[in-house]
Amino acid sequence: MTVSLTPPTFEDLLSQWERQQAAYVAHRESRFQVMLDVLDLLCPADPTVLDLACGPGSIADRVLHRFPGARAVATDYDPVLAQIARSVLARHDGRATVVEADLVSADWSSALSAWTFDAVLSSTALHWLSPGQLLALYTELARLLPPGAVLLNADHLRFGGDRQVLRRLSAEHDSAVQREAFAGGAATWEQWWELAARHPELAPLLPERERRFADRPPQPLAPLEFHLAALRTAGFTEVGTVWQYLDDYVVFARR
Repeated sequence: MTVSLTPPTFEDLLSQWERQQAAYVAHRESRFQVMLDVLDLLCPADPTVLDLACGPGSIADRVLHRFPGARAVATDYDPVLAQIARSVLARHDGRATVVEADLVSADWSSALSAWTFDAVLSSTALHWLSPGQLLALYTELARLLPPGAVLLNADHLRFGGDRQVLRRLSAEHDSAVQREAFAGGAATWEQWWELAARHPELAPLLPERERRFADRPPQPLAPLEFHLAALRTAGFTEVGTVWQYLDDYVVFARR
């Protein structure tokens, strides 16, 4: 990654985020395309969408571009990413709202009571939750969503030890994609955060970010089978997958 001496803009940070994430998620844009196509087929023409654990607003931004009548609520616990999302999504003329909420907290959804959602979308985020936290989250989403609403969760759902060849293939493919992307100038995760720290509005938020995540160690990764079973247990009526590339999936659930 080439580092400029000029502090990055919010748009710079979003652009670099997209390149950085694409390095870690092969065919990331295909993921989003499938998610938006499902919305187009199953939801109203002017859907209200919850972008769950939104990061800098990647999903919400795509939803609002694709559906001119849509509204998006984007939520994240990371104050730095939430601030980027506020700035980026402001270009959609008031159709987006950003809410800071901790998905591990028992009352995280209380901040969303003003909206009725047609869909919940998330990408490369929920693996930070433990299996127990995932079940609690899915249960709350089933309570929050009206009948017919959909949930789409895109993430790496790693193969277990009983599928060693698939596990190895996925890991080798990930490494190859990352080598090519980083050689082409994409930032690594660490480099992107170094860039964000140079933004004058974001640097003061970094200590709060550190405080919020100080007691959040990496969690055991839940496989696809757990997600599907947890969604059924939570009360979703139909669950499955709508996209897969090696160990990367878009999981579908309908309320």
